[in-house]
Order: sequence, then structure tokens, then C-alpha cells
Amino acid sequence: MDIQSSTGRGTPARAKTMKDVAEAAGVGLGTVYRALSGNGQVSAATRERVMAAAAHLDYRPSALGRGLKLQRTNNIGLIVADISNNFYGEFAEGVLASAKTLGKHVIVCSSGEDPQTEREYAEVLLQQRVDGIVAFPTGQNAELWEGAQRLGVHLVFADRIFAGLDVPTLIVDNVAGSQSAVEYLLALGHRHVGYLGGPQSLTSGREREVGYRQAHAEAGVPVLEQLIVRSRFTRDTAHASATRLLQSEPRPTALFASNNVLAEAALIAIRDAGLRMPEDVSVVMFDDVPWAKLMTPAITVVSQPARQMGNEAAQMIANPGRTHGIRVIPTEFVIRQSCRPWHDPDTAS
Repeated sequence: MDIQSSTGRGTPARAKTMKDVAEAAGVGLGTVYRALSGNGQVSAATRERVMAAAAHLDYRPSALGRGLKLQRTNNIGLIVADISNNFYGEFAEGVLASAKTLGKHVIVCSSGEDPQTEREYAEVLLQQRVDGIVAFPTGQNAELWEGAQRLGVHLVFADRIFAGLDVPTLIVDNVAGSQSAVEYLLALGHRHVGYLGGPQSLTSGREREVGYRQAHAEAGVPVLEQLIVRSRFTRDTAHASATRLLQSEPRPTALFASNNVLAEAALIAIRDAGLRMPEDVSVVMFDDVPWAKLMTPAITVVSQPARQMGNEAAQMIANPGRTHGIRVIPTEFVIRQSCRPWHDPDTAS
């Protein structure tokens, strides 16, 4: 039975592996590796048999599996988490603009925060022999990135610190940015400040919550744990999380959303609950996106320079010898009209 008919009509065949090639050629895995990579001794007849089996199976060897040193192509890979998120779009524009001045091209991929998708795209980029990869890592593929470094591919991580890997990393000052936002709300008299944050597995999720807590500690205001809600960045999940936060007891009189997707969900949840901004709930968000200025009232934000970060990331790829460790970029707090002072109606005279 041939390969196509064995998968069933209309069902795509699974990707073939080196083990499949070995079985089809009647040789060991080591022989397949030597035949495909050109490393080590293999007879001409055996190499021909292996190559024929690989061609018949439509086998696509990965660069990591072959362990080959990559040639330079003047291409840069970029793996963002969510291309529909304005922050990642602006970051990508920065990479593209800088790459153009450097005479390089950019291949853009979106992982959706899924480790398997991240791995698949990284494999594709390595097979394309990119000179470097800028990535927002999921934190789940250490061996993948270590393998890329062994191949001589320059790496730069953005927004996330990957413990245990020596990769130049570009982040904003999440703690200070978050702390400035919450300090502002506390200074306006709010004592029930809700926090809608991201997963603790992400650097931004952990650090922005630290800023929230530090602002309370320095103001001498106790943190109400029921007002801290963490969410994935999918819009349905974020909306459900924001709704749950607004139903907390006590209800938050102010809300800090730790990125623009969560803020969007929070604003919809505020509307759905029949509440008004800022009369009932003051709102601040981490990220400055175009719609923040177009809202009525316009949203107070912690602005991070996404385009500048993308520009610097491309420069770091082009000049790998000059970049080491973690580079922290400051944020800017921009006050607009989405917040108002809070006066407890129960204590008003």
C-alpha cells in the first residue's frame, strides 16, 4: 500500500521523521543522520538508498536535527505572541524599519503563546537559514533555543526573561511602570483598586503585579487579594476574568489592566455591567494603543516604546558582539481623562 492511500482519503499524512526514513531504507538512525548531513562515513549505495527513501516519504529534515552550521542569508526571523495585538504590530514595524536600513529581510511568525507552534515556526526559520531570530519566548523550549545557538544563529528575546539561557533580552521596566499607575489611583483616593493581570509564567505578568503590590505597600494601603485576577490574553477569557473582577466584594472603584487586550475586555465588561468610566470605575492600562486616545474619555496609560524596542532588537541581531544580558527600557505614564478622585459616598457629609 502506498503512503498516500494508507492515510485515508482526504486526510493529510503526518510529517515523516528520521526514524521513518531509517525503517524505509532498512538502516539505523545514525546511518540516516550521516547520509543526510554528510558527516561521517556512509557507502555510496547506502547514501543513495537513504536519499531515495527520504524523497519517497517527502521527508523534510530540520536544521536542528541535522546539526548543520547555517550559512548567512541576510534574513531575520521574528516570532511574536499575537500579531493582532497592537503592541506586537508596532514592535514588528520597528524591526522591519531597522532591518531595511541594515539590508536585511524579516520573516514574521505568530506563536499564539503556544510552545508547539513556537517550535514549529523556529524550525521553519532555521531551515530558511536566518541569521538571527527575535522572539517573545513562551518559556517552554529551552533545548530548541540552545540548539539554535549551537548552529550559530543570533538570538534576541523581547518582553520575557528566559531563566537559564544566555540570550540578550530587551524588556521595559514593568515594575516601575505598573507602580506609577497604581500610585496615581491610590493618590486619587481609591482604596479598592482592581488588578487584571497576565499569567505569572510570563515576566510581564509577574513584574507588573509586583509593581501593583509595591504601590500599595508604599502607600500603606492593604492589598485585597480578591481584587487581583489573572487571565490569559485571549479575548473571551479576558472578558470573563474582567467580569469576575467587577463582581468582587468590595467592587473595585478603580481598575488597572496590565495590557491592552485585558483593558479592552475590562472596558466591555464595565459597559456590560451598566457602569460608567470614570464616574463608577477609573481605568488605567499598561500599553498605549491608538484607540486609547479615541475613547471618550481618553484612557490614562503606561506607555512602552514598542517601535523603539523593535528597532533596537534588529540592531542587536546585526551587532551580536555588542549585546549582552538584559536591557531595561523605561516607560512613560500618560495621564488622560479615564480617572477621577474617589470619595466614599457613605462617608460624604
